[in-house]
Amino acid sequence: MKTRWLYLVEILIVMALVFSACAPAATPAPTTEAPAPTEVPPTKAPEPTTPPTNTPEPTVPPIPTEVPWTAPDGALVAFPVEAAPTLDGVADEAVWADATELTVPVSGGFNNYATDVKLKAVYSGDTVYFLVSYADDAESWFRSPWQKQEDGTWLKLTDPDDKGGDNNLYYEDKFAFIWPINNSIKGFESAGCFTACHAGENADTKPFGNKYTASEGELGDIWHWKSVRNIGQLDDQYLDWTTYDPEKSPEAGRKSDAKESGGYADNYASMPDPADASKTVADKTKPGFTSPSFDPATGAPGFILDAEKVALDQAALDAVAAGTYIPGIVKSAIIGDRGDISAAWKWQDGMWTIEFSRKLDTGSETDVQFSDLAAIYYFGVSVFNNAQVRHAYQTGATPFVFKP
Repeated sequence: MKTRWLYLVEILIVMALVFSACAPAATPAPTTEAPAPTEVPPTKAPEPTTPPTNTPEPTVPPIPTEVPWTAPDGALVAFPVEAAPTLDGVADEAVWADATELTVPVSGGFNNYATDVKLKAVYSGDTVYFLVSYADDAESWFRSPWQKQEDGTWLKLTDPDDKGGDNNLYYEDKFAFIWPINNSIKGFESAGCFTACHAGENADTKPFGNKYTASEGELGDIWHWKSVRNIGQLDDQYLDWTTYDPEKSPEAGRKSDAKESGGYADNYASMPDPADASKTVADKTKPGFTSPSFDPATGAPGFILDAEKVALDQAALDAVAAGTYIPGIVKSAIIGDRGDISAAWKWQDGMWTIEFSRKLDTGSETDVQFSDLAAIYYFGVSVFNNAQVRHAYQTGATPFVFKP
Protein backbone atom coordinates (compact mmCIF):
# COMPACT_ATOMS: atom_id res chain seq x y z
CA MET A 1 0.00 0.00 0.00
CA LYS A 2 2.84 2.27 0.90
CA THR A 3 4.72 1.31 -2.22
CA ARG A 4 1.80 2.24 -4.42
CA TRP A 5 1.43 5.62 -2.75
CA LEU A 6 5.05 6.50 -3.31
CA TYR A 7 4.76 5.43 -6.92
CA LEU A 8 1.90 7.93 -7.40
CA VAL A 9 3.89 10.73 -5.79
CA GLU A 10 6.83 10.11 -8.14
CA ILE A 11 4.50 10.21 -11.17
CA LEU A 12 3.06 13.60 -10.00
CA ILE A 13 6.54 15.03 -9.51
CA VAL A 14 7.61 13.99 -13.03
CA MET A 15 4.50 15.53 -14.55
CA ALA A 16 5.11 18.81 -12.68
CA LEU A 17 8.65 19.00 -14.08
CA VAL A 18 7.35 18.41 -17.63
CA PHE A 19 4.74 21.15 -17.33
CA SER A 20 7.33 23.50 -15.89
CA ALA A 21 9.67 23.00 -18.87
CA CYS A 22 6.90 23.67 -21.38
CA ALA A 23 5.62 26.94 -19.75
CA PRO A 24 6.49 30.44 -21.40
CA ALA A 25 9.50 32.33 -20.06
CA ALA A 26 8.82 34.75 -17.26
CA THR A 27 8.63 38.48 -18.15
CA PRO A 28 11.64 40.33 -16.74
CA ALA A 29 10.94 42.90 -14.06
CA PRO A 30 10.85 46.55 -15.38
CA THR A 31 13.98 48.59 -14.91
CA THR A 32 14.13 52.22 -13.68
CA GLU A 33 15.72 53.35 -16.98
CA ALA A 34 13.24 54.17 -19.78
CA PRO A 35 14.11 52.70 -23.15
CA ALA A 36 15.24 55.04 -25.92
CA PRO A 37 12.30 56.21 -28.00
CA THR A 38 12.13 54.81 -31.40
CA GLU A 39 12.01 57.36 -34.32
CA VAL A 40 8.87 57.14 -36.31
CA PRO A 41 9.67 57.47 -40.03
CA PRO A 42 7.87 60.36 -41.72
CA THR A 43 4.89 59.44 -43.66
CA LYS A 44 4.52 60.59 -47.26
CA ALA A 45 1.44 62.59 -48.11
CA PRO A 46 -0.86 60.66 -50.27
CA GLU A 47 -0.91 61.54 -53.94
CA PRO A 48 -3.95 63.63 -54.98
CA THR A 49 -6.67 61.50 -56.29
CA THR A 50 -8.11 64.26 -58.56
CA PRO A 51 -6.24 65.98 -61.42
CA PRO A 52 -5.18 69.63 -60.77
CA THR A 53 -7.25 72.39 -62.31
CA ASN A 54 -5.73 74.93 -64.81
CA THR A 55 -6.56 78.02 -62.71
CA PRO A 56 -4.26 80.94 -63.87
CA GLU A 57 -2.10 82.72 -61.36
CA PRO A 58 -3.54 86.12 -60.30
CA THR A 59 -1.95 88.99 -62.32
CA VAL A 60 -0.38 91.97 -60.53
CA PRO A 61 -0.83 95.30 -62.39
CA PRO A 62 2.51 96.88 -63.40
CA ILE A 63 3.78 99.80 -61.36
CA PRO A 64 3.31 102.95 -63.47
CA THR A 65 6.57 104.57 -64.58
CA GLU A 66 7.09 108.32 -65.16
CA VAL A 67 7.18 109.27 -68.83
CA PRO A 68 10.52 111.00 -69.56
CA TRP A 69 10.30 114.66 -70.62
CA THR A 70 11.15 115.33 -74.25
CA ALA A 71 11.37 118.59 -76.17
CA PRO A 72 9.61 119.16 -79.49
CA ASP A 73 11.72 118.68 -82.59
CA GLY A 74 13.84 121.72 -83.36
CA ALA A 75 13.03 123.47 -80.10
CA LEU A 76 15.17 125.88 -78.14
CA VAL A 77 15.18 124.48 -74.59
CA ALA A 78 15.60 126.66 -71.50
CA PHE A 79 17.35 124.62 -68.81
CA PRO A 80 16.81 125.26 -65.09
CA VAL A 81 19.93 126.50 -63.28
CA GLU A 82 20.64 127.49 -59.70
CA ALA A 83 23.10 130.29 -60.46
CA ALA A 84 22.18 132.82 -63.14
CA PRO A 85 24.82 133.75 -65.74
CA THR A 86 26.48 137.16 -65.66
CA LEU A 87 25.51 139.38 -68.58
CA ASP A 88 28.86 140.54 -69.94
CA GLY A 89 28.97 139.35 -73.54
CA VAL A 90 31.58 136.69 -72.70
CA ALA A 91 29.37 133.66 -71.92
CA ASP A 92 32.11 131.69 -70.16
CA GLU A 93 29.98 130.29 -67.32
CA ALA A 94 29.37 126.57 -66.84
CA VAL A 95 25.61 127.06 -67.21
CA TRP A 96 26.13 128.08 -70.83
CA ALA A 97 28.56 125.23 -71.47
CA ASP A 98 26.00 122.72 -70.16
CA ALA A 99 23.01 124.15 -72.06
CA THR A 100 22.09 122.56 -75.39
CA GLU A 101 22.79 124.74 -78.41
CA LEU A 102 20.31 125.20 -81.25
CA THR A 103 21.36 126.44 -84.69
CA VAL A 104 18.96 128.53 -86.75
CA PRO A 105 20.16 129.44 -90.26
CA VAL A 106 19.20 132.85 -91.64
CA SER A 107 19.72 134.26 -95.12
CA GLY A 108 18.51 136.92 -97.53
CA GLY A 109 18.15 140.65 -97.12
CA PHE A 110 20.81 143.17 -98.06
CA ASN A 111 23.73 141.63 -99.99
CA ASN A 112 22.06 138.21 -99.55
CA TYR A 113 23.79 137.90 -96.19
CA ALA A 114 23.65 134.46 -94.55
CA THR A 115 24.81 133.10 -91.21
CA ASP A 116 23.99 130.47 -88.59
CA VAL A 117 22.52 131.88 -85.41
CA LYS A 118 23.56 129.84 -82.35
CA LEU A 119 21.02 129.94 -79.51
CA LYS A 120 21.01 128.79 -75.88
CA ALA A 121 18.64 129.48 -72.98
CA VAL A 122 18.48 128.90 -69.22
CA TYR A 123 16.18 130.07 -66.46
CA SER A 124 16.57 130.73 -62.76
CA GLY A 125 13.97 132.01 -60.33
CA ASP A 126 11.65 134.44 -62.12
CA THR A 127 14.03 135.24 -65.00
CA VAL A 128 14.93 133.64 -68.33
CA TYR A 129 18.34 134.14 -69.99
CA PHE A 130 19.30 133.86 -73.66
CA LEU A 131 22.61 133.57 -75.49
CA VAL A 132 22.87 134.52 -79.16
CA SER A 133 26.04 134.23 -81.23
CA TYR A 134 26.70 134.40 -84.95
CA ALA A 135 29.47 135.11 -87.43
CA ASP A 136 29.87 138.64 -88.79
CA ASP A 137 33.14 139.60 -90.41
CA ALA A 138 32.90 143.26 -89.39
CA GLU A 139 31.56 145.21 -86.43
CA SER A 140 29.29 147.87 -87.92
CA TRP A 141 29.41 150.91 -85.62
CA PHE A 142 29.87 153.67 -88.24
CA ARG A 143 26.20 154.69 -88.10
CA SER A 144 25.66 157.93 -90.05
CA PRO A 145 28.26 160.04 -88.21
CA TRP A 146 28.93 163.73 -88.73
CA GLN A 147 32.08 164.81 -90.59
CA LYS A 148 33.57 168.31 -90.72
CA GLN A 149 34.05 169.45 -94.33
CA GLU A 150 36.87 171.54 -95.73
CA ASP A 151 34.53 174.50 -96.22
CA GLY A 152 33.58 174.49 -92.52
CA THR A 153 30.16 172.87 -92.95
CA TRP A 154 29.07 169.56 -91.45
CA LEU A 155 27.92 166.54 -93.42
CA LYS A 156 25.91 163.68 -91.92
CA LEU A 157 27.02 160.59 -93.85
CA THR A 158 24.11 158.73 -95.43
CA ASP A 159 23.59 155.95 -97.95
CA PRO A 160 23.17 157.63 -101.37
CA ASP A 161 20.85 154.79 -102.41
CA ASP A 162 18.58 155.22 -99.41
CA LYS A 163 15.10 156.15 -100.64
CA GLY A 164 13.77 156.42 -97.11
CA GLY A 165 14.64 154.28 -94.09
CA ASP A 166 16.80 151.95 -96.17
CA ASN A 167 20.37 152.75 -95.08
CA ASN A 168 22.69 149.86 -95.94
CA LEU A 169 26.02 151.69 -95.93
CA TYR A 170 26.52 153.75 -92.76
CA TYR A 171 24.61 151.72 -90.25
CA GLU A 172 24.82 149.27 -87.33
CA ASP A 173 24.45 145.54 -86.68
CA LYS A 174 21.15 144.32 -85.22
CA PHE A 175 19.05 141.23 -84.64
CA ALA A 176 15.40 140.73 -83.71
CA PHE A 177 13.07 138.11 -82.26
CA ILE A 178 9.31 138.21 -82.84
CA TRP A 179 6.99 136.29 -80.46
CA PRO A 180 3.22 135.95 -80.89
CA ILE A 181 1.47 137.28 -77.79
CA ASN A 182 -1.07 134.75 -76.44
CA ASN A 183 -0.74 132.76 -79.70
CA SER A 184 -2.75 135.53 -81.37
CA ILE A 185 -0.92 135.54 -84.74
CA LYS A 186 -2.60 132.91 -86.89
CA GLY A 187 -0.21 130.52 -88.61
CA PHE A 188 2.91 131.89 -86.93
CA GLU A 189 4.09 128.49 -85.68
CA SER A 190 4.53 127.35 -89.30
CA ALA A 191 5.17 130.54 -91.30
CA GLY A 192 7.00 132.57 -88.64
CA CYS A 193 7.63 136.25 -89.31
CA PHE A 194 6.29 135.94 -92.85
CA THR A 195 2.79 136.16 -91.37
CA ALA A 196 3.43 139.90 -90.90
CA CYS A 197 5.71 140.62 -93.85
CA HIS A 198 4.23 142.67 -96.68
CA ALA A 199 7.12 142.97 -99.10
CA GLY A 200 6.77 145.34 -102.04
CA GLU A 201 4.00 147.48 -100.55
CA ASN A 202 4.36 151.20 -101.38
CA ALA A 203 7.44 150.40 -103.42
CA ASP A 204 7.70 154.02 -104.58
CA THR A 205 8.39 155.23 -101.02
CA LYS A 206 9.32 152.03 -99.12
CA PRO A 207 11.09 149.52 -101.35
CA PHE A 208 11.34 147.02 -98.50
CA GLY A 209 7.60 146.87 -97.74
CA ASN A 210 5.78 146.99 -94.41
CA LYS A 211 5.39 144.98 -91.22
CA TYR A 212 1.96 144.40 -89.67
CA THR A 213 -0.26 141.49 -88.67
CA ALA A 214 -3.13 140.28 -90.81
CA SER A 215 -6.09 140.81 -88.48
CA GLU A 216 -7.20 142.95 -85.58
CA GLY A 217 -6.22 141.43 -82.27
CA GLU A 218 -3.05 139.78 -83.60
CA LEU A 219 -0.15 141.04 -81.50
CA GLY A 220 3.57 140.23 -81.54
CA ASP A 221 6.37 141.05 -79.12
CA ILE A 222 9.56 142.35 -80.84
CA TRP A 223 12.94 142.08 -79.09
CA HIS A 224 15.20 144.34 -81.14
CA TRP A 225 18.92 144.54 -80.39
CA LYS A 226 20.71 147.60 -81.80
CA SER A 227 24.47 147.45 -81.39
CA VAL A 228 25.02 151.25 -81.47
CA ARG A 229 21.78 152.74 -80.13
CA ASN A 230 21.14 150.38 -77.19
CA ILE A 231 23.02 150.52 -73.89
CA GLY A 232 22.77 147.50 -71.60
CA GLN A 233 19.37 146.57 -73.06
CA LEU A 234 17.43 145.25 -76.00
CA ASP A 235 14.80 147.59 -77.42
CA ASP A 236 11.42 146.12 -76.45
CA GLN A 237 8.86 146.78 -79.18
CA TYR A 238 5.63 145.24 -80.44
CA LEU A 239 3.74 144.52 -83.64
CA ASP A 240 0.04 145.06 -84.38
CA TRP A 241 -2.35 145.21 -87.34
CA THR A 242 -1.86 148.92 -88.23
CA THR A 243 -1.42 149.36 -91.99
CA TYR A 244 0.89 151.86 -93.65
CA ASP A 245 0.00 155.53 -93.83
CA PRO A 246 2.74 158.03 -94.80
CA GLU A 247 1.49 160.60 -92.27
CA LYS A 248 -0.22 158.68 -89.47
CA SER A 249 1.68 155.38 -89.42
CA PRO A 250 4.86 155.41 -91.55
CA GLU A 251 6.15 152.41 -89.59
CA ALA A 252 2.85 150.52 -90.14
CA GLY A 253 2.40 147.92 -87.40
CA ARG A 254 5.85 148.21 -85.80
CA LYS A 255 5.77 150.22 -82.56
CA SER A 256 7.77 150.70 -79.37
CA ASP A 257 6.66 149.73 -75.87
CA ALA A 258 5.91 152.60 -73.49
CA LYS A 259 8.81 154.26 -71.69
CA GLU A 260 9.23 156.85 -68.97
CA SER A 261 12.55 158.29 -70.10
CA GLY A 262 15.89 157.53 -71.72
CA GLY A 263 16.66 155.89 -75.02
CA TYR A 264 18.47 157.28 -78.04
CA ALA A 265 18.20 160.36 -80.23
CA ASP A 266 19.94 161.77 -83.28
CA ASN A 267 22.77 164.14 -82.45
CA TYR A 268 21.33 167.36 -83.87
CA ALA A 269 21.83 170.95 -82.82
CA SER A 270 18.72 172.91 -81.93
CA MET A 271 17.33 176.18 -83.26
CA PRO A 272 14.25 178.34 -82.64
CA ASP A 273 11.06 176.98 -84.16
CA PRO A 274 10.20 179.20 -87.15
CA ALA A 275 6.52 178.79 -86.32
CA ASP A 276 6.92 179.52 -82.59
CA ALA A 277 10.02 181.26 -81.29
CA SER A 278 9.31 180.06 -77.75
CA LYS A 279 10.07 176.51 -78.90
CA THR A 280 13.05 174.83 -80.45
CA VAL A 281 13.36 172.31 -83.25
CA ALA A 282 16.21 170.18 -84.56
CA ASP A 283 18.81 171.89 -86.72
CA LYS A 284 19.72 169.03 -89.04
CA THR A 285 22.70 170.82 -90.56
CA LYS A 286 25.16 170.21 -87.70
CA PRO A 287 25.78 168.17 -84.52
CA GLY A 288 24.63 169.46 -81.15
CA PHE A 289 26.93 167.55 -78.79
CA THR A 290 30.39 166.14 -78.41
CA SER A 291 32.04 163.92 -75.79
CA PRO A 292 35.51 163.03 -74.52
CA SER A 293 34.82 159.31 -75.04
CA PHE A 294 35.10 158.84 -78.80
CA ASP A 295 37.92 158.90 -81.30
CA PRO A 296 37.61 162.05 -83.47
CA ALA A 297 39.71 160.45 -86.21
CA THR A 298 37.25 157.58 -86.69
CA GLY A 299 34.14 158.39 -84.66
CA ALA A 300 34.43 155.07 -82.74
CA PRO A 301 32.53 153.67 -80.88
CA GLY A 302 29.76 155.42 -82.87
CA PHE A 303 27.76 157.01 -80.03
CA ILE A 304 27.84 159.62 -77.28
CA LEU A 305 26.62 158.76 -73.80
CA ASP A 306 23.98 161.20 -72.62
CA ALA A 307 25.71 161.39 -69.23
CA GLU A 308 28.93 162.59 -70.93
CA LYS A 309 27.56 164.87 -73.65
CA VAL A 310 28.92 168.39 -74.00
CA ALA A 311 26.91 171.01 -75.90
CA LEU A 312 28.57 172.49 -78.98
CA ASP A 313 28.15 176.19 -79.69
CA GLN A 314 29.14 177.72 -82.99
CA ALA A 315 32.60 178.71 -81.76
CA ALA A 316 33.31 175.12 -80.70
CA LEU A 317 32.07 173.82 -84.04
CA ASP A 318 34.29 176.25 -85.91
CA ALA A 319 37.30 175.09 -83.90
CA VAL A 320 36.95 171.45 -84.96
CA ALA A 321 39.46 170.41 -87.62
CA ALA A 322 38.24 169.39 -91.08
CA GLY A 323 37.84 165.64 -91.49
CA THR A 324 36.88 165.14 -87.83
CA TYR A 325 34.05 162.72 -87.06
CA ILE A 326 31.39 163.17 -84.36
CA PRO A 327 28.96 160.31 -83.60
CA GLY A 328 25.41 160.73 -84.86
CA ILE A 329 23.70 159.18 -81.79
CA VAL A 330 23.28 160.27 -78.15
CA LYS A 331 21.97 157.51 -75.89
CA SER A 332 21.07 156.49 -72.35
CA ALA A 333 19.37 153.54 -70.67
CA ILE A 334 15.62 153.22 -71.29
CA ILE A 335 13.43 153.52 -68.21
CA GLY A 336 10.06 151.76 -68.36
CA ASP A 337 8.38 148.91 -70.22
CA ARG A 338 10.50 149.46 -73.31
CA GLY A 339 13.67 148.78 -71.32
CA ASP A 340 12.80 145.55 -69.48
CA ILE A 341 15.25 143.31 -71.40
CA SER A 342 18.76 143.58 -69.91
CA ALA A 343 21.69 142.75 -72.19
CA ALA A 344 25.44 142.83 -72.82
CA TRP A 345 27.39 142.08 -75.99
CA LYS A 346 30.83 141.86 -77.57
CA TRP A 347 32.16 141.55 -81.11
CA GLN A 348 35.44 139.65 -81.29
CA ASP A 349 37.26 137.66 -83.96
CA GLY A 350 34.40 137.86 -86.42
CA MET A 351 31.70 136.81 -83.95
CA TRP A 352 28.91 138.60 -82.13
CA THR A 353 28.06 137.29 -78.66
CA ILE A 354 24.94 138.75 -77.05
CA GLU A 355 23.55 137.76 -73.65
CA PHE A 356 20.18 139.04 -72.46
CA SER A 357 17.54 138.36 -69.84
CA ARG A 358 13.93 139.19 -69.02
CA LYS A 359 11.38 138.42 -66.34
CA LEU A 360 9.26 135.39 -67.16
CA ASP A 361 6.17 137.53 -66.61
CA THR A 362 6.48 141.30 -67.04
CA GLY A 363 2.78 142.05 -66.68
CA SER A 364 2.82 144.15 -69.87
CA GLU A 365 0.12 143.78 -72.52
CA THR A 366 2.72 144.31 -75.25
CA ASP A 367 5.02 141.49 -74.03
CA VAL A 368 4.89 137.74 -74.43
CA GLN A 369 4.47 136.19 -70.98
CA PHE A 370 6.19 132.93 -70.04
CA SER A 371 3.71 132.32 -67.24
CA ASP A 372 3.12 128.65 -68.13
CA LEU A 373 6.40 126.73 -68.07
CA ALA A 374 4.70 123.67 -69.58
CA ALA A 375 3.56 125.55 -72.71
CA ILE A 376 5.21 125.79 -76.13
CA TYR A 377 6.09 129.27 -77.35
CA TYR A 378 7.24 130.26 -80.85
CA PHE A 379 9.58 132.91 -82.20
CA GLY A 380 11.25 133.97 -85.42
CA VAL A 381 14.81 135.30 -85.84
CA SER A 382 16.24 137.94 -88.16
CA VAL A 383 19.75 139.41 -88.44
CA PHE A 384 20.55 142.88 -89.81
CA ASN A 385 24.12 143.01 -91.10
CA ASN A 386 24.85 146.74 -91.38
CA ALA A 387 21.29 147.08 -92.64
CA GLN A 388 18.48 149.34 -91.47
CA VAL A 389 15.59 147.19 -92.65
CA ARG A 390 16.52 144.54 -95.22
CA HIS A 391 17.55 141.74 -92.90
CA ALA A 392 18.39 138.05 -93.22
CA TYR A 393 15.60 135.86 -91.92
CA GLN A 394 14.81 132.29 -90.91
CA THR A 395 12.26 130.12 -92.67
CA GLY A 396 9.36 129.23 -90.39
CA ALA A 397 9.43 129.55 -86.61
CA THR A 398 11.30 128.01 -83.68
CA PRO A 399 9.48 126.39 -80.73
CA PHE A 400 10.70 127.39 -77.27
CA VAL A 401 10.13 125.30 -74.13
CA PHE A 402 11.23 125.11 -70.50
CA LYS A 403 12.77 121.86 -69.25
CA PRO A 404 11.27 120.96 -65.84
